[in-house]
Amino acid sequence: MSLRTASDFARQLNIHFNHLNRALKAITDKTTTQTIGERILQEAKITLRHSNWNVSEFSDAPGFVEVTHFNNFFKKHVGQSPLKFRNQ
Repeated sequence: MSLRTASDFARQLNIHFNHLNRALKAITDKTTTQTIGERILQEAKITLRHSNWNVSEFSDAPGFVEVTHFNNFFKKHVGQSPLKFRNQ
């Protein structure tokens, strides 16, 4: 995933970060960062359910530097660890 931050998306669209944020907020009532986080979370859930990758292999895909960062991100938004989510 090469576009991970709001600045990355704004740069790719050749617009200012603030403009992108205002436009998304007006349409979705969410910030660019929230929208990106939701998309990463959606991809994580799909991958955890439909692949045999272990969590450390997957955490590299969305660009998390450390497995613990991915685990904390996932747990914060889902309420359980990626491993528990997968085993449900």
